[in-house]
Formats: sequence, C-alpha cells, structure tokens
Amino acid sequence: MRSTRATAAVARLNQRSEGPRYILVILSSSLFKLQAQTGDDEKQTSAALSLDDFVRFVNAIGPQKIRRITKNDAAFAKQLVRKETS
Repeated sequence: MRSTRATAAVARLNQRSEGPRYILVILSSSLFKLQAQTGDDEKQTSAALSLDDFVRFVNAIGPQKIRRITKNDAAFAKQLVRKETS
C-alpha cells in the first residue's frame, strides 16, 4: 500500500503534538489531505497533495522532536568546522 508512509507520518505527528488529533484522508485520485480533529469539529489543514509532498508537509508541522547528539557526534561536528587563517 502506498499510504503506509503517509499513515506513519500522521502517527508521528499525533505523538509529537499535544493539541488536536490529526486524520489522514485519502482521495480517489491518489492524493492525500490532512484534517485536524478538535472535539466534534474537523478542520481541513492541507490541500490535496501527492504522497511525497504530503509526508514532507506533515513532518514539517507541529513541534519537532529534538535529536539527541552524542559526545562523539558533537566532537566530529566541531572538527568539520573550517578554521579561519590569520
């Protein structure tokens, strides 16, 4: 099923956000929409998007999960910074 990526993206969004619950709507034209459900009310959040655009849109909204960085990753990133010459 093509909708697995979209479903997983909406599930991650619902885990990240504390506000309204989000619902995935699949249209007959293989396009996807996102709706926010607040109580008995459903509000359309996005226009009809293709799968890749929909997943990109859903991943960008809501609070973002902070990536954990190990000491080794931080040290490596520090080494990648180009030093200025005097």
